[in-house]
Formats: sequence, C-alpha cells, structure tokens
Amino acid sequence: MVKKTDSIPPQIVELPRVPVWAIPRGAVDSDIDAAYAAGAALTALDQLVRTDADWLGAWRHRLALKAATASTKLMGRRENEAALRDAWYLRQGTDELGPAGDVLLAWRRLAARSSPPDAEMVETLAVQLGIAWSPEFEDIIEEVAELSASSLPAPFAAAQAAAAVMTRQPKAELLAWWMADCVLSMRMRWPIYTPLLGTQIHAPLLRFGDDRLRARPGSAEFGRAVCIAVALGAADACKLGVTLAAQAEKLRKVEPKLRSKSAAQVLDRLFNDDAVSGSFTTKTLSRWASRRLFERLVQLDAVRELSGRDTFKLYGL
Repeated sequence: MVKKTDSIPPQIVELPRVPVWAIPRGAVDSDIDAAYAAGAALTALDQLVRTDADWLGAWRHRLALKAATASTKLMGRRENEAALRDAWYLRQGTDELGPAGDVLLAWRRLAARSSPPDAEMVETLAVQLGIAWSPEFEDIIEEVAELSASSLPAPFAAAQAAAAVMTRQPKAELLAWWMADCVLSMRMRWPIYTPLLGTQIHAPLLRFGDDRLRARPGSAEFGRAVCIAVALGAADACKLGVTLAAQAEKLRKVEPKLRSKSAAQVLDRLFNDDAVSGSFTTKTLSRWASRRLFERLVQLDAVRELSGRDTFKLYGL
C-alpha cells in the first residue's frame, strides 16, 4: 500500500510506432499483404494523430515540407527541403513564392485543414500545383465526399480519389496525390488532415513490373502502391513524432529559464510550425532580442538551427 507521503513517479507515455513486421523491406507482390501492413501502420498513426501533443502542428508542417519536396521532384524541379523552407520563411510579405513555393503552400494548406475541399479550393490548388484548370474537376468534390463516407478501407478510398482526378486530367498527378491524402485523412476522421502519401511518391517500393516503373494514380497497381505508401509513410511519421516529442520536452523544461516577455509566443510558434525565422519579432520582441533568445535556446539544446548559415537563420524542433 502506498502511503500518502510517498511520491508516485509519473508514468512514461510511449508514442505509438509502426510494428517492424508492418514496414515493407522488399518488393510486395500481394495486394493482401500490402493492405495488411497498411492497416497495422494506420492503427499506430491514428493513435498518434489523436493525441493532444502540443507539437503536432510542427509535425504536420514538417510532413508537408517532405511532401512538397517529393512533389517538386515530380515536376522536374531541383528544390530540396532546405530550398523550399527558405522560399517560405525568408520571403517578404509581398514576395511571390514561385512554382516550388506554391507547391509547399498547397501541402501546408492540407496540413492545416479540417474540412472537405470545395470547388473554389480545388481550383486554387490546381493553380498552385501548376495544373491547367478543367471544369470537370468540380465533379471531384462530390466523388470525394462519397469516398470519404463509404465503407472502403481508407487506402483504397484514397487510391480511387487519385484515379478520379487522373480520369479528368491525365496531367494532374500532383493534384491526384494531394486529393488522395485528403481523402485518406477524411476517411480516417482525423481532426486535422495529415500529409502522408505525398511524402512517399518516389519510394522505390512503389515501382512494379519488370521495368520497375513507378505506379501512377489510376494504374492497376496503384491501390497496392497506396497501401505500401501508407505503411512506409506512417513508419516515418511516427519516427518523426518521437524525435519532435523529445525536442519539445527539452523546450518545455527550459522555458522557466527564459527571461524574454515574448518567450511563450516564440515557443508556441515552434510547437506549431516547421520553423521560425531568427528575425521573428513581436511588439515586445525586437530583432536583436529575438536573436539572443534563439541563441540561448540553441545553447540549451532546446531548438535546432535548421539552415546551417551564419545569417538568415531558421530554428525549429
């Protein structure tokens, strides 16, 4: 029996991870095996998505960055994560994002969304993703709603949503991947949508046949490809969650040591976004004070400097 004076150590809550057996390591030739792995992976990811962790905003936006990087590669562009991050965080208020930056904006919109897309949003997305608008895209809205409310397993509903986009515009593959991720989140009833499939567009295991061609939305193998992408993406996302959770805990512990009046606002930004500019200012935080605050946080190992530069620095969990 525990006495009232005894201290009870707090329970250590472990974040969910995708089981090792559910992470594909080689070619998956069976739709059943792929679906089985996807189911196990989604179970773990669903548990993570539904936690009340204060760093989930940063987690979703970092996944959006990964999806945007894969998307720009699909466009034949060379921007990596660092270049996309710079395009987003170092721009001035009136600066154009450029084609690659617009792709990041599209994925960030998904990472902040909690309701189905409407026709106006799909039209905006098409522009951001460099896709010619087609009036037939308006029909996708109704189909997306039907798929999200269907009894189809989430990965297969997502695959059908992507195929619906390609049927209307064969050159709209980026929009197809975005819509697949959107329907996956809707079908899972996630409170805020999560970029996942888009992070795995170029995964080697999504190549099939003797020629090892990448499965494209609408192809015969795409349902299996989505299941594999779910398993791989969920495993990566859960690992990222573990990393960010550990960093967020360090940040919480050092908060009492910070003297800045704006420290709470800066920490909130760090918890809810991929990165924060080193020149971030508020009414009570000057650029000089901001630099000093971030230097202090780096010294305390509470944040990481993400750019690797001496100037125009970016910080994040």
